[in-house]
Amino acid sequence: MSGSSPGDVSDDPDDTPDPDRPDDRERHRGDRDAAANPGSGRDGSAATAPASDDGVTIEDDGVVRWFLRSDDENVLFARDVLSSVAIVAVIGLILFGVSGVWPPLVAVESGSMDPNMQKGDLIFVAEDERFVGDGAVAGTGVVTLESGQESGYEKFNNPGDVIVFQPDGNERRTPIIHRAHFRVEEGENWIETKADEDIAGDITCADITTCPAPYDGFITKGDANPNYDQIAGGADTNVVKSEWVTGKAMFRIPWLGNIRLTFDKLLGGMLAPSPEPTSTVTSAPDASTPGTPVTPAGLAGTTGLAALGGGAVTAVGRRRN
Repeated sequence: MSGSSPGDVSDDPDDTPDPDRPDDRERHRGDRDAAANPGSGRDGSAATAPASDDGVTIEDDGVVRWFLRSDDENVLFARDVLSSVAIVAVIGLILFGVSGVWPPLVAVESGSMDPNMQKGDLIFVAEDERFVGDGAVAGTGVVTLESGQESGYEKFNNPGDVIVFQPDGNERRTPIIHRAHFRVEEGENWIETKADEDIAGDITCADITTCPAPYDGFITKGDANPNYDQIAGGADTNVVKSEWVTGKAMFRIPWLGNIRLTFDKLLGGMLAPSPEPTSTVTSAPDASTPGTPVTPAGLAGTTGLAALGGGAVTAVGRRRN
């Protein structure tokens, strides 16, 4: 059939191979040889066997090398997931090594520490006896606002350390992240000896159950709250014992804690503290809303990049501020 190339298929009956014609006989022999010897082309040259997509096999390279080098889509996905988990784990271990606490990150849930900490911030926390500033209370590593005013030590734009603590030492309650204002001793009438009149107002020691101090500890307050926590200032807690302090805030990463907060909202607040790099913290914006929750990013209040994070990468716990 005119205009056809040798590889074209024709419905012309005259185009049917005829073993008696030399050309057709040669073509027939080539087809027969190709069928008998798949490794050879019709022209007798060696045909190249189709290469695998990735060039590696479990039989030839072993499971580990195959997993690391394979281009199979399922293997690539598994490899990406595992590498992401490994990166999060390494970051979490590094942060833990630096901070000495787990989880080392917290996400702020509310505004009791505004404007120095804001809802959605991710806070890096450290063990209270690390990175100790001038004028720390003996045996604690915590610098109070009172001592910071004298030594010039500041954290988050105000004198003194911001600490994370379990209210009333109850580990089932969401931790709080507030500033330590001063230290009191057992039996001390701290309303008269140390409280700021602009904060405490006309309150007397007889008006509150936390005075005289039932034991040695810290008086705390959220920067945005009108009163001390121990005078219904936002966190429902007695004088804070040193052993209730789980860490102190070192620096904040704006907005990143929203990842943890979003996860917590989507899951109905069912995320429990877990071994991850981030957690949740709660803050109370004013006395009328005590203990308003803040969510850690894997460390909100103290959560778990964590939230790193959220599972963090975002595995997280809770804290209030």
